[in-house]
Amino acid sequence: MTTDAPLSLHVPEPAVRPGGAPDFSNVKIPKAGAVPKPDIDVDPESIRDLAFSIIRVLNRRGEAVGPWAGLLSEEELIEGMRHMMTLRAFDARMLIAQRQGKTSFYMQHLGEEAISCAFRRALSPGDMNFPTYRQAGLLIADGYPMVDMMCQIYSNARDPLKGRQLPVMYSSKEHGFFTISGNLATQYIQAVGWAMASAIRNDSKIAAAWIGDGSTAESDFHAALVFASTYKAPVILNIVNNQWAISTFQGIARGGSGTFAARGLGFGIPSLRVDGNDYLAVYAVAKWAVERARRNLGPTLVEYVTYRAGAHSTSDDPSAYRPKTESDAWPLGDPIIRLKNHLIVRGVWSEERHKQAEAEILDTVIAAQKEAESYGTLHAGGKPSARDMFDGVYAEMPPHLRRQRQQAGV
Repeated sequence: MTTDAPLSLHVPEPAVRPGGAPDFSNVKIPKAGAVPKPDIDVDPESIRDLAFSIIRVLNRRGEAVGPWAGLLSEEELIEGMRHMMTLRAFDARMLIAQRQGKTSFYMQHLGEEAISCAFRRALSPGDMNFPTYRQAGLLIADGYPMVDMMCQIYSNARDPLKGRQLPVMYSSKEHGFFTISGNLATQYIQAVGWAMASAIRNDSKIAAAWIGDGSTAESDFHAALVFASTYKAPVILNIVNNQWAISTFQGIARGGSGTFAARGLGFGIPSLRVDGNDYLAVYAVAKWAVERARRNLGPTLVEYVTYRAGAHSTSDDPSAYRPKTESDAWPLGDPIIRLKNHLIVRGVWSEERHKQAEAEILDTVIAAQKEAESYGTLHAGGKPSARDMFDGVYAEMPPHLRRQRQQAGV
């Protein structure tokens, strides 16, 4: 009689630990312009390979090449770069404010600015995003007031959400920005449901869902793909693969599969991967997916290959789980520098103009910060009224809440 060997579990290990040399050898990067652009009404089965490649437009020389290029004018590209620069300056000022005790918490977008800023330009008024906490560029690129964003971060008297949300968890129906949930993956099922409701109403508005690589392991992610594929919901399913889920590397959520985009193939959903640090590529892929949704061709799943250059949040120390120099080694570079170089190659920008733009944008951000702080910060100045907690819960306040408000004396 033989004795079976004891069972064991496999626990994935990152390629490198703190103190080691950064290793991105697993990121296979095709040449810019090498990935074909399919027709909008393409059969998903015929483009399965796009779930394993990376769509790129900008090459190493700063030139825009290939079938996905040529969709934005020089003026639109300059505006897009200013949006990214504004988001980066906004991040830097709010990070300092958190360290100064003016707010309890903050989350940066460092290295990921192109994704949300470019994607927003592909949408139309009335479309709805269901974002995570790292898509503030959707608001910046749509002209949402920075003062309002800062007041929400400070939870002061002018906080649009009246202190009822964590800092950075914005909300704006007018700007197509659904209230952020800190419990990630809820965005997927909500976006699919919203898109289905829009179709049921015979409306023309589409939805966009946002999720990080780690949250694709949640059950909501898979449930959303079932409904989106079954009913051909007019929705774009975005996965921001920034290599890290807080301190957990992507291999834990991927389970050893090829790519995150490949998960859409089992549902018959067209699935693409795009260089998330290439503003032009992000816009082109977003525009393609948006048109599919508007033409009733169903959902598209897009994986943005990028890198979270900063900490997960102000509560995180990335040096505890990855090499300090890892962000410098990321092979797809910095999205702002890449777009700047492209505009210089086209002869419509220069290093001098870039420095001037940085100074102008910083002045604008600082002015907005001063105004926001005049209404109060976490430990100083005006605060939302305790009475506000009872408003906005129901369309009509029920008797038991009225009684509670009276008992609270507010």
